[in-house]
Amino acid sequence: MENFQPNHNSPPSESTDTETQGQGDTENRFTASPRHRVTASFSSSQFLTSDQDSATPNTQLLVYLIPVIGFFPSLWTLYRRQGSREQIAASRLSITLAFTWFLGYLLLATGAQTSEFFGLRLLILNSFLTSGYFLVSVWLMLRLIQGKSHRLPGFSRFADRVLGKYLS
Repeated sequence: MENFQPNHNSPPSESTDTETQGQGDTENRFTASPRHRVTASFSSSQFLTSDQDSATPNTQLLVYLIPVIGFFPSLWTLYRRQGSREQIAASRLSITLAFTWFLGYLLLATGAQTSEFFGLRLLILNSFLTSGYFLVSVWLMLRLIQGKSHRLPGFSRFADRVLGKYLS
């Protein structure tokens, strides 16, 4: 345990343990001991670093790209017409992917129910479509985590063109 008694060789101005500021001031200064004098000031802007500022949109983009579930926050973002350019692009892509999957799923399931001969083949195709949707979404999420682009070459352009007219 350290000795917290004042050091007699130090100047008298450093022998105080605590300095107090006015109540309206946001800076607090404190010292550990005169021998190991530590002065720190805290303000609310120090707690928001650039890593934390950029982490929030990335986590939001990850939420948008979650299969099926990400459709709803994406739709909400486009409905409110708020968000950065990246958030809007990811929302459009997520909605387009989910809508395409859902439409294909319904058509293949309906075809499997009505057809006797192609029923099993359409159900297998339906499972491939669902697996592909989930794998593409996970792949896009991994690319986003790695810091790469989360756009699909033809699909993102289609999403921007179609949903850009109606939802933005």
